[in-house]
Amino acid sequence: MWLSSTAQQAIHAVLCIASGADQRPVRVDEIAGVLDCPRNYLSKTLHSLVRAGVLQSARGPKGGFQLSAPPEKVTLAQIIAPFEPVRQRRCLLGRPTCSDKHSCVLHKRWSRVATPVDAFFTKTTIATLLSQNSRASDAARQTIRATRLSSRRKPNGSVSQ
Repeated sequence: MWLSSTAQQAIHAVLCIASGADQRPVRVDEIAGVLDCPRNYLSKTLHSLVRAGVLQSARGPKGGFQLSAPPEKVTLAQIIAPFEPVRQRRCLLGRPTCSDKHSCVLHKRWSRVATPVDAFFTKTTIATLLSQNSRASDAARQTIRATRLSSRRKPNGSVSQ
């Protein structure tokens, strides 16, 4: 399964949100800063994840995005579901009627590969990914902290309370 750029961005954004040390809501600007992506496009992606139940959002100065469930319960399959057909295996030749009963020439070989790929997406959680790459989590946390600090600075350089 190859992921669209939107599905990839969704995974990155959820990892960024989950890596927040203080568990406060993370603003779109903060996530866009970490991912180096356009804010407007990211905002649409995040709202799709809210509608799918992966994230929750709150408005206002202390608002932002948070996971709807603990990272141990959020799978990659849930994150990509709004953007990719999950559990709907596509025929590599593009045949809409390809199945075990009416298979294309690649079907049997592809099924042997696709089944473990499906399992990877349904069993891999955000917590697993974060625990396996603590450096990436630390880098995301540092960028979010820096963004929060710079957003609290007043135009004359002082920090607001």
